[in-house]
Amino acid sequence: MQKKIGILVVIILIIIFAILAFKWIKHRMEYAITNAVFVESDYISNVGFHRVSGKIVQMYKKEGDFVKKGEKLAKLYDKDFKIELKATEDKIKALNYKKQALIEKIKRIKKELNLNQEVAYLGLKEVNQKIEEFKFNINQLDIQLAQLKKDRDRLKRLLEKKLIPQKKYEEVQTQYRVLQEKRQQLDKMLTQLQVVKEKAEKNVSLTEVKKGILKELEKQLKSLESQLKALEEQKIDIQNKIQYTVLTAPFDGYIGKKFVSVGDSVKAGMPVYSIIKKDSFYINVLLEENKLEGIKVGSKAKIKLDAYPDEEFEGVVETINYATAAKYALVPRDISAGEFTKVVQRIPVKIKITKGKKELLRVGLGGEVEIKREE
Repeated sequence: MQKKIGILVVIILIIIFAILAFKWIKHRMEYAITNAVFVESDYISNVGFHRVSGKIVQMYKKEGDFVKKGEKLAKLYDKDFKIELKATEDKIKALNYKKQALIEKIKRIKKELNLNQEVAYLGLKEVNQKIEEFKFNINQLDIQLAQLKKDRDRLKRLLEKKLIPQKKYEEVQTQYRVLQEKRQQLDKMLTQLQVVKEKAEKNVSLTEVKKGILKELEKQLKSLESQLKALEEQKIDIQNKIQYTVLTAPFDGYIGKKFVSVGDSVKAGMPVYSIIKKDSFYINVLLEENKLEGIKVGSKAKIKLDAYPDEEFEGVVETINYATAAKYALVPRDISAGEFTKVVQRIPVKIKITKGKKELLRVGLGGEVEIKREE
């Protein structure tokens, strides 16, 4: 009886073992299982100060802290930049005063020019016309005087011979004297006009001088405007640098690493914090090449992490790499000499997490994954 019971127990154990073995084999056939599993993040950013260097005076976050986009992380000493900004603003203010005074001066000279220029050129033109008119009249008088002189001399000879009356000779003589007096008056007036012309030419010359002065002032104004533009750009650049002395978070995430401390001097671009973006975690699986059969994009997966043995995560295959992990190793295997040892290669497989407590995830955690094979 006892022998029969013993045999029955052995048979039952064999059946149980066979069932378990069948289930285990079936499970292995249906799932690709590996423990080469790591939690990774698509967004791990080492952030540092943009364009500015200096001493850190404040660190606002510590490792493990959650930060929101735009939240302050650290601050540099900025007093030197503020002094530079004040000096630049003072220069801009002084140049603006100078510019305004120059604009007023240019307006005044332009107004004077608009008045004087028209008067000067118009006056000179009229004077020249009058001078030409007087010269023409004098020339006509000279012709008449020359003719009268001939007539007078002829009549004088006739009078001496008593061939004409005295009165006729005196009439011509009187006409001659009258024309001579008129000629003298015209000469005086012409001389006066010459003086007026000299004054008018001087006014024209002064107008040209003022034009030159105006041109030079306009050049100075352009130069001032160029200086002001450069200073305004410099001011904006300094203001930007002051803003850059405050380091802010580029996105919502967690502080993964703090590289420096208060009092440290840092250069532009030097890492200050490493930030892991929120909800950017995924599972990186280095799947053995002999387990790839049936694994496709969209295949479902179950993940267990060593740090949380009681928690289960679910996901789907998002990408299957086209190269083995060894291909991009820092020191790839050299088989050019013909020396070769067969090693199972691993293919990186990215799994997107669809279910589970994502807040528990930490970059670098290890575990095990089961990926459902597709038909």
